Amino acid sequence: MKFELIQVNKEYKEVLANLMQFYIYDFSEFIKCDVEKGGLYGAYPLEDYWKEENHRFAYVIKQDNKYVGFVLVRLIETAERDYYSIAEFFILKKYRREGIGKAVAARIFDLHKGQWEVYQIEGNKSAQIFWNKAIDEYTKGQFKERIENGRRIQDFIS
Repeated sequence: MKFELIQVNKEYKEVLANLMQFYIYDFSEFIKCDVEKGGLYGAYPLEDYWKEENHRFAYVIKQDNKYVGFVLVRLIETAERDYYSIAEFFILKKYRREGIGKAVAARIFDLHKGQWEVYQIEGNKSAQIFWNKAIDEYTKGQFKERIENGRRIQDFIS
């Protein structure tokens, strides 16, 4: 699967913010949000990704020189452990079910080696199916899954 994973810098900030509108639209059925007076969804707090550069990582995805999605990754440090988490993951509908999502996920896991915790909200069945398959393939079945606080969570080491 051929694609580009581009870490977002100033040049791509607007692209990411624009793609975020499509993501929020797709996700609105689960979080019940509405567009604001100007016809757009409220701004996602992307600025945190440039303030916390060692803990937040933003990427846009291109295929054949076209934007197809984005990934937001967080490094979470707690007293008990440190782990990576997918904050947001989005592939435009036109490009879904072609394998790019699984390929991007694998590349992200390889870029950020360590403990991972990936979660999906309980109502988002398609995300649960996607992540379960992607993580199962990546880890060759070496992951744990649990349900906690209305979320399905997969734990594994990359």
